[in-house]
Amino acid sequence: MDKQSLRTTYNQHAEQRNNNGIEPWKEQERERFLSLLKQEGRQSLLEVGAGTGRDSLFFAQNGLDVFAVDLSDEMVALCLDKGLRANTMDFYELEFEDDHFDAIYALNCLLHVPKSDLPKVLREIQRVLKPGGLFFCGVYGGQDTEGVWEQDTYEPKRFFSMYLDEDIVSLFGRHFEIIDFHTVPMSEGAPHFQSLTLRK
Repeated sequence: MDKQSLRTTYNQHAEQRNNNGIEPWKEQERERFLSLLKQEGRQSLLEVGAGTGRDSLFFAQNGLDVFAVDLSDEMVALCLDKGLRANTMDFYELEFEDDHFDAIYALNCLLHVPKSDLPKVLREIQRVLKPGGLFFCGVYGGQDTEGVWEQDTYEPKRFFSMYLDEDIVSLFGRHFEIIDFHTVPMSEGAPHFQSLTLRK
């Protein structure tokens, strides 16, 4: 994966993505995670691959102490415009101390990580998460593929990795305790959404 290419793509589409609405199923996913955070009295949350800051703002408005990071400067600017604490950062090297956050939220960003790199990224997320901390990861999958998506309407075209359900559960289970795994169907013939709620 070419990180500079990915940064360029999201810089160019930041404003467009900022004007997009949110699908009801995505609202349900973050509501479910918020409910668990509240239940356990969690306070600090890091969103990696935060994009426009829509979900970070949701968590902040619900009383959490939120920090948002993204590879794209334009996305981070949109986060700052929303009054969020945010910084341009690569989740391969998170600039935080060990055991720093109660929770981490990663929606549709780790799917850009090559399969050979994902264990390293998961170890980095694990490092900045407090013992017993909660991690939500959502990606598209249900098929075993990796590479540039030639049908992508964005330019430069984006790189995606997708996993079979049993493979992603096995991989994440080597790094975290799996609290919940479920899938959300998408349109006919498309990949489905894989939702993982995890604990360090």
